[in-house]
Amino acid sequence: MTESVKEQRAAQAARLDRIEQKIDQMSTAIISLARAEEKIATMAEFGKQQGEQILTLINRVDRLEIMVRENAQTVNVINKLFWIVIAGAATAITGMLFIQ
Repeated sequence: MTESVKEQRAAQAARLDRIEQKIDQMSTAIISLARAEEKIATMAEFGKQQGEQILTLINRVDRLEIMVRENAQTVNVINKLFWIVIAGAATAITGMLFIQ
């Protein structure tokens, strides 16, 4: 009977050792999953921030396009006025030359 009890205790000890190893492996796996979840959450937050920055840049580009259009119109008006003045001056000079 003593041999049987020793064998049972040894078998139970071996079984408990295997269970402990599996629990250790599971805890390692759970820790790895938690780390991966943290990385995913961090990357999702980073992606959200990047999206917000992109929207900000798009809005800035849109405002710049509006300003460029306005400036282009102003430059066109100035250009036309310049050529009108040049044409008027040329006409005046030509007229003065013919009058003399």
